[in-house]
Amino acid sequence: MSTAAVHNTNVACCTVPPAQSNYTPKGRFKPYAGFSKVYVTGPETPGRVALVCVYDIFGFKPQTQQGADILADKLSVQVLMPDFFEPAGPWPVDQFPPKTDEEKAKLQAFFGGTAKPQDAVGKLVNVGKALKSEGAGWVGTFGFCWGGKVTILSGSVDSTPFDAVAAIHPAMLNHGDVTELKVPLGLYPSNDEPVDESKQILEIVSKKPFSDKSDYKLYGSFHGFAAARANLDDPENKKHYEDLYARLLTFFSKASGAECK
Repeated sequence: MSTAAVHNTNVACCTVPPAQSNYTPKGRFKPYAGFSKVYVTGPETPGRVALVCVYDIFGFKPQTQQGADILADKLSVQVLMPDFFEPAGPWPVDQFPPKTDEEKAKLQAFFGGTAKPQDAVGKLVNVGKALKSEGAGWVGTFGFCWGGKVTILSGSVDSTPFDAVAAIHPAMLNHGDVTELKVPLGLYPSNDEPVDESKQILEIVSKKPFSDKSDYKLYGSFHGFAAARANLDDPENKKHYEDLYARLLTFFSKASGAECK
């Protein structure tokens, strides 16, 4: 029996494999805000509104980039997706899902090291500040899996540069993370996230002054349906995927005032 530290108790997050995709991303890569590699889609320079994406544990994957492309196109905003796992790299697809106790321990160590949400918060905040310094008046952020926790925590820091945050099928969900939340929250869990934590988060957010701009929907799908694990050849998965990005468009449009075309 393994005695390794458990950082992520979401079983689906640690077992559901990524899916294949033939999508060709529309963006480009560039160094930015301390990162050597950032996927950028939309206008060449950030306008009044900009968004930052925190990918899931598999890093840059077509389905996640496709979602960023959708938001950039429909909102006419620049969307950035930094390589949070550099230089170590994302979790290898060929080593997922972990089968032995040793492999499972390595994945937990990944969540406690390379993918430790608390360590990514400062990096994400720096990107938000850089966008504000470039002239963006409003910056939002959205994240998947471990990234959902990163975005929530980033919206809770003092003097956060973010004006709204969204968490999609978030791993390591904890209602204590929103106690100090300072901006509207879009919370979009799947069937694999703990319902009790979501309920407590909603209760806390309902008492915040920005509750009317916050949003919530429980998706009757699996953990990962909107990022690297999305199988868009499956009609049911595609339906949830498209609905999620439509929901994000509405959430960010309402919070920022950006028109959705």
